Amino acid sequence: MIMRAGQALGLLLAMVGAATASAAEFRSVRYWDASDHTRVVFDISAPIQYKLFVLESPHRVVLDIPAASAASLGVPNSTGVVRGVRTGRQGKNLRLVLDLERAVQPKTFLLAPAGEHGHRLVVDLFEQESRPAVVKTEAQLRPSGERKVIVAIDAGHGGEDPGALGAAGSREKDITLAVAKSLAAEINAHAGMSAVLIRDGDFFIPLEKRYALAREAKADLFVSIHADAFTNKAARGSSVFVLSQRGASSEAARMLARQENQADLVGGVSLGDKDSMLAAVLLDLSQGATMGASEVVASNVLRGLARIGNLHKRELQRANFVVLRSPDVPSILVETAFISNPAEEKRLNDPGHRAKLASAVTEGIREYFSSAPPQGTWFAANPQRPSHHVVARGESLSAIAQRHGCSVTALRETNKLQSDNVWAGAVLKLPPRQG
Repeated sequence: MIMRAGQALGLLLAMVGAATASAAEFRSVRYWDASDHTRVVFDISAPIQYKLFVLESPHRVVLDIPAASAASLGVPNSTGVVRGVRTGRQGKNLRLVLDLERAVQPKTFLLAPAGEHGHRLVVDLFEQESRPAVVKTEAQLRPSGERKVIVAIDAGHGGEDPGALGAAGSREKDITLAVAKSLAAEINAHAGMSAVLIRDGDFFIPLEKRYALAREAKADLFVSIHADAFTNKAARGSSVFVLSQRGASSEAARMLARQENQADLVGGVSLGDKDSMLAAVLLDLSQGATMGASEVVASNVLRGLARIGNLHKRELQRANFVVLRSPDVPSILVETAFISNPAEEKRLNDPGHRAKLASAVTEGIREYFSSAPPQGTWFAANPQRPSHHVVARGESLSAIAQRHGCSVTALRETNKLQSDNVWAGAVLKLPPRQG
């Protein structure tokens, strides 16, 4: 009988120990400020259930979590709309209180372990919707005759998602933002072009929202900036990618796309409200119209990068990148260099080299808009004859000659062509104007 009681006590202690071990602990907290919201990320030891509500006077977001505890979170005094975080007990529940500067619209979701992160609770605090904009007159809505083309520049990764890590510790998210800012400055310095930064700080943006923001900005082109990494530290050089829905141009391209497409898992996205089947159908209906233009501008940019140094691949690369899936904005992805290569990592941290990269990419973009100016833009009103032409699908040598005001013979001789056959993606040098 005594032995049985001891066994029962041991079993009871084991059950208590198991319950204690499975209770979630809030271990740390991080903040990320975006343009339209503040993100608060709690690192937790296990999945949780929770109840959220909002209080006023003063403004607070409150979370009650059963069977949970909190370590010392080390919260900074103020970050964005958040003034601080307090913890306490509400009966058997852990209570977390976010003290706020003003009213917000909270959105929360849980994330499973991904990359270097474990379980996380994400609290996104969006600004309250503002009043509707005043309706403009027809004259105000009418576009000017010489608008600037808009180039949306997307710095890859950010916030929770550092991207690839360099041999000396550089983070891809920092490199891409620095390159993106250099590219924006270079584009804004050229007549007829204006840059929009999709990410202008250290915060994460879901992949689909990145090209959605480009569309909202009425962008004429979307350029995503990255810095590649590979197990072989000798790998080097730049690459330019366009979207492929049928397969990647190489196994390395397929692996890279798979890694980049997992950014939402690391950066933190709630996927519960997505109808993936409907989205795929709508995408397929409209995607094809922009892919040809994407290939043309990508070829121009690749040629610009070739002028300043080593290319990893001299041909355009193709892979199914989520961030390139805009249905109506030509989109390219530029792998500036291999951050895993110590020499290239050092160059990527050099403002002078980043300026050269920006200049090379800008020149490719400028050549594209010069050869195919959107209607109503500065480029359409100020035609500039480009020095090269990238052959698009279905184009003939005679059509290219007619478009650029030269003869087929001159075009053939300039490029040392043996026949009038040309292939999509080929780069033709244009002969000088006569007279």
